[in-house]
Amino acid sequence: MSNWEKQQEVKKEGRERDRSRRENLSKFFYDLAKLTFAAIVLGEMLVLQKDMADPMSWYMICVGILQTYILAYIGNKILK
Repeated sequence: MSNWEKQQEVKKEGRERDRSRRENLSKFFYDLAKLTFAAIVLGEMLVLQKDMADPMSWYMICVGILQTYILAYIGNKILK
């Protein structure tokens, strides 16, 4: 195997390792988005059943939806 072929193999392994890192990091952000949605948004919806006029619950739902969107967006950007 020539020196050039070894260098190409090392580059290929590096690209595969970087791709794997990006995929894992994007999965992490997608999972954070899912957990944020489940914990904040769905949790506050249960609280909202008691008192629909509570502005803090509506605020938390909006913040949870925004956080979910931001985390999913970051995961998507990392994947691309």
